[in-house]
Amino acid sequence: MSRRRTAAVLVTGSEILLGRTQDRNSGTLARSLDAHGVRLERVVAVDDREEHLRAALDGLLADGYDLICTSGGLGPTHDDRTVAIVADATGRELVLDEPVLAEITEIVTGYAAQRGVPVERLLPGARKQAMVPAGAHVLSPSGTAPGVIVPGATTIVVLPGPPTELADVWGRALAHPALAEILGAQLERRILRIWSTPESTVARAFDQLGGDDHGTETSICATRLEVEVVVRFPADAREAGNRLADGLVAEFGDAVYAQDDRPVEQRVVETLIERELTIGTAESCTAGMIAARLGSVAGASATLRGGIVAYANDVKTTEVGVPAALIAEHGAVSAEVAVALAEGVRARLGCDIGIGVTGVAGPSGGSEAKPVGLVHVAVVGPKGAVETLERRFPGDREAVRTNSATAALHLVRLLLADDAIRA
Repeated sequence: MSRRRTAAVLVTGSEILLGRTQDRNSGTLARSLDAHGVRLERVVAVDDREEHLRAALDGLLADGYDLICTSGGLGPTHDDRTVAIVADATGRELVLDEPVLAEITEIVTGYAAQRGVPVERLLPGARKQAMVPAGAHVLSPSGTAPGVIVPGATTIVVLPGPPTELADVWGRALAHPALAEILGAQLERRILRIWSTPESTVARAFDQLGGDDHGTETSICATRLEVEVVVRFPADAREAGNRLADGLVAEFGDAVYAQDDRPVEQRVVETLIERELTIGTAESCTAGMIAARLGSVAGASATLRGGIVAYANDVKTTEVGVPAALIAEHGAVSAEVAVALAEGVRARLGCDIGIGVTGVAGPSGGSEAKPVGLVHVAVVGPKGAVETLERRFPGDREAVRTNSATAALHLVRLLLADDAIRA
């Protein structure tokens, strides 16, 4: 089996280190590199100071990676220094690329016209962004910042910071001949999504099946009440990879609810559309998170009727139709109220399936009888089909709410698998 090429990612931006902006670019690059058979071994984040960026780059070059990808620092201002530092670190002069200058000038001329400002103010920045290391390959910009591929013992790909721009320019880099030797044959993958099973249980089964052997590389990651297992393998390790994945499927049975990249909300929406069913949500502690996750799926408008955020008890009563006497008897956080929310929103919005959720997200508001993290979820469908769940979720407020939304989506998935509601 041939050696997998290695890569590092250098993320720049003081705003990232200050927590003002979340780094999304390293994840984009990691997934893409892995799919192309390149092992990402290191991600480094530095602020905008020149000495820190240069030291980080020098260190990565000394480590001998096949590929380094940088993100950020390609703008028109004085503190956008990445291209100049890459040029200096690789012993190259900065030269003006006339074709890319013309391309950027056309872009900023359009910007100036839209904003009603003189284009002359933008031309110095355009010229700065058109300065590239001598002998480098230039990638057309998505915004105003072009990407650059600098060949060498370690190939450096310099990419813009805004995530959508980086994704576009990185796509051009992937297609460039300069990366053809580094990007190996794509690894094959088996993806398993396992519901409501502890990560430690999955890890133990993995070990009992022999673990990674004969060229497989497996990651096991717990997130949002699920465990995602990704078994990667080159073509010459296909038998070992499939044997490992099939063994896990046999071990966990129906808990393996999916073998692809689609998250549970996408599977739910696609199934609802296929069955020509509609859905609505009545959410207390999740405050619209379930509806938002359904609505994040393309085509959701064909099935998602709407949602009601019903935090206050009087809103549960007046807007969703939960009887006040039911709340008085059982409390707002109860299985009975969750079912009433699901039934009520189903009736109020005229949908086939209703979701109701209520709980104590914390960090305050709990009691001995109803502690922080206690959540009740109910899903009511046609023909009287009902799925309910009571769970005490650990973690902070965000974890409780996120896990509650995930649990609700899985209850819908389970209800849709019930023959009782099939057409």
